[in-house]
Amino acid sequence: MSMFCKNSGSDKEEKKITVCTIFLVLVCLVAVSASCQKTPQWAADDNVKLGVYPDKHWQRAKTPEQFGWSSDKLAEARKYSKKVDTAAIMIVDDGVVIDAWGDITRNFQCHSMRKSLMSALIGVHVDEGNMNLSKTMETLNIDALEPSLSAQEKQATVADLIKARSGIYIPALGESAYMTATRPRRHSHLPGTFWYYNNWDFNALGTIFQQETEAPIFKDFEKRFAVPLQMEDFDVKHCRYLSSADYENGPLSPHRYYLFRVSARDLARFGLLFLRQGRWRDRQIVSSAWVKESTASHSQIGPDTGYGYMWWTGSREGFFPNVKIKDHSYYAAGWGGHWIFVLPYRKLIIVHRVNTDRKGNLVSSTQMGRLLWHILDAAGETDIGEPPILDGAKGIHLAGDSLQQTLSDCTIKADSFTLRFQQDNSVKFWVKNELTDTGKWWVEGNKCWLKGKIITEGKKTGLDVVLDGDTIKWYDRDGTLSGKGIYTNEKPL
Repeated sequence: MSMFCKNSGSDKEEKKITVCTIFLVLVCLVAVSASCQKTPQWAADDNVKLGVYPDKHWQRAKTPEQFGWSSDKLAEARKYSKKVDTAAIMIVDDGVVIDAWGDITRNFQCHSMRKSLMSALIGVHVDEGNMNLSKTMETLNIDALEPSLSAQEKQATVADLIKARSGIYIPALGESAYMTATRPRRHSHLPGTFWYYNNWDFNALGTIFQQETEAPIFKDFEKRFAVPLQMEDFDVKHCRYLSSADYENGPLSPHRYYLFRVSARDLARFGLLFLRQGRWRDRQIVSSAWVKESTASHSQIGPDTGYGYMWWTGSREGFFPNVKIKDHSYYAAGWGGHWIFVLPYRKLIIVHRVNTDRKGNLVSSTQMGRLLWHILDAAGETDIGEPPILDGAKGIHLAGDSLQQTLSDCTIKADSFTLRFQQDNSVKFWVKNELTDTGKWWVEGNKCWLKGKIITEGKKTGLDVVLDGDTIKWYDRDGTLSGKGIYTNEKPL
């Protein structure tokens, strides 16, 4: 400080020193604050129109009402998001930001959203003739460490891998406990005949991509998407590969996990590119044919629920839990609460992020479904299903003895799983008729408590239960609908 403010020892000079010191401290604090978090810059909004592309910065509506949205209902979405671990949300209506909150500038982990980013990269190289979806693992000389691929497995094609239908059931890097528990027996399905969400497929695609294109994944994403889309925060230095050495007690595999970090506002640009059929202003970044093909439902997972080329797809009640939509849409999904939703019929992009760098920060799909319900309600949509909220839920709110008697020795059949509550307070969990987990259940006051390795990820969870005719619904601690199924006394097969 002395080099800027000379101290002569007089009272007058001491006051000058104090003022100078305070000024410099404030300057430093502002500089530090600016370096920690960028403030989003919005383009002038006086003449914003729908159908635009963002330039250096996004354009934002002056008010949500400018484009038919409700500020009050968006406030309800904000209020609920504060109850869960939402880190950032961005809502883009036909190219214009309607609302955004949280740190939309931070490059959070993408987790499995990486797969949709890779799908787009593959599409560019298929269009350019650098990759061929019909090539087999045998042709490409792709293998695994011991045990190596069998003759049957080597007939899987790149197309099988991108659709998660390879028939190769070997432990892979980055698997969740659920993926491990539901992995089919090795050689139980021929390549191309069965869908299983398979990290082996997704990681091997990274190996194949670099082998066939001779391009590093992250640098190529920067070249093909980040630069032409004018992404504001993307930096290759934030992305990295994870190998077997990075996973304690993990499987040995030659196929690395490619970890993207991208901000909410940059992912919104990626979503808008797909909404606009791969076109960015006057340039076709990825062909409209690839956008259509990759976001179509190539596998039916449940009623109105599907999977494309590393994109999740669906319509009506099957698109996402706790909300109903009008027409076919798709989304990228990452562990912990990361999503890019693209609703073409509504020209709408919604990006949701969680700070999963902090242990325990998670937003479930049912919680996100409630957020989607609030957002679509704010957009003026009406056919979105009943409010997924405990307050005012239709049916009988069970508690105490009535809850114990209702659940004891009953079966609940949902679209994708079955739960069996035994009289001895054990609970069993089936996925596609395969027993995948066992746990415990008990009643305390007005709640049913559950605990299981897969069912509740090893933590005990208290649920409010409502019986609505032959449908049983359960709600989490925030009063959000977290599941429902048909109530019966029939035992599963």
